[in-house]
Amino acid sequence: MTTDLTNSTSDNASLGTLALPVRWRQVAIPFFFFLLGLLYASWAARIPSIRDNLQLDPATLSLVLLCGGIGAVGSFPLAAWLNAHYGPRRTTWYAGLVLLVTLPLLGIAPNLILLMLFSAMYGAASSCFDVAINALGAVAEKQAGRSIMSLLHAWFCVGTFSGALLGSAVASFEVAPFWHFLALALLFLVPLRLGYKAMPNDRPEPSADKKIFAIPHGHLVALGLIGFCGAIVEGSIADWSGLYMKDHMQAGDGGAPLAYAAFAGMMLLARLVGDRLKERWGARKVVGFGSLLAAAGVFVAVAAINMPMAIIGFAVAGSGVAMVFPFIFSAAGRHGSIALAGVATLSYSGGLIGPPIVGFLAHGFGLQAGLAFIGALCIAVALAASRAVWLE
Repeated sequence: MTTDLTNSTSDNASLGTLALPVRWRQVAIPFFFFLLGLLYASWAARIPSIRDNLQLDPATLSLVLLCGGIGAVGSFPLAAWLNAHYGPRRTTWYAGLVLLVTLPLLGIAPNLILLMLFSAMYGAASSCFDVAINALGAVAEKQAGRSIMSLLHAWFCVGTFSGALLGSAVASFEVAPFWHFLALALLFLVPLRLGYKAMPNDRPEPSADKKIFAIPHGHLVALGLIGFCGAIVEGSIADWSGLYMKDHMQAGDGGAPLAYAAFAGMMLLARLVGDRLKERWGARKVVGFGSLLAAAGVFVAVAAINMPMAIIGFAVAGSGVAMVFPFIFSAAGRHGSIALAGVATLSYSGGLIGPPIVGFLAHGFGLQAGLAFIGALCIAVALAASRAVWLE
């Protein structure tokens, strides 16, 4: 009797020690998406402050954003190599660590040259982290046997929504971007490590020594083109909506990030139901009709005569464009991490050229013209989605 009781107690203790890692494993991937969104929105929310501190005009700021895009797109072969040789788990840790270190550097850059350099480093770390966590998500989706990628990307929106609201609050108290970014880096370093430790060890793909990267071809090109336009829309709204609110709508530093907060908040709500919409209507219809809705929202923001109307327009745009990346990465992830990295490269090339194009349009014709360009691209996404058979 005593022995049985001892064994039972021992078994319960063993189960207790295993419970915590299992729980961490369940929340680790959603946390990674949340963290990426939080850091992404935090940087976007403080762009107006950083611009004012260094007295940058729209064209010069476009060069800073271009460096971030170059870093992001140029690092995708590195992301594919890291995933193929070390697995997505280790890549997530390495890239996440660099991401946390680089973020405060953006806030303390004393001149344009260093800001451009730090922007490129930040873009590279973000893309490596992004590819790694989407690879983890694709594996989890296969194991689940059902669509979960939209829900994972909803956690990214939780992060962007939180980051935008936090950025608005911090800017209202006139906290310098460096202290804001440093606090985030210190706060999330330990959770990042715990999430990494909780994930099971993953092995490199069998083809890791033969081929680590490939430009998309065939049907994957269609996925990449949709992602390309989607990246222009998301990246441009993230980078320029705050400046549009401040310069065109006369919002303060605290009010300027609210447009992106509305955009991210509606993306979150849409992605919470995205997987169910996909199962009922199919990915092509959801992406196509959503992109038309996004176009309508952008044009409302362009024509807005006051702050509430502009915020509503950006919110509608967020709900419409929300499904592009979850369904693109879900479809590409079914063909392995190399295909995923290739599609991501083509997709995020839009993030390379989009915000700078909007900046140059703003410099020459006004920011409303730049936003109108984004609305036109939403229509292009809808047309491309109608022909992308591999979305299903």
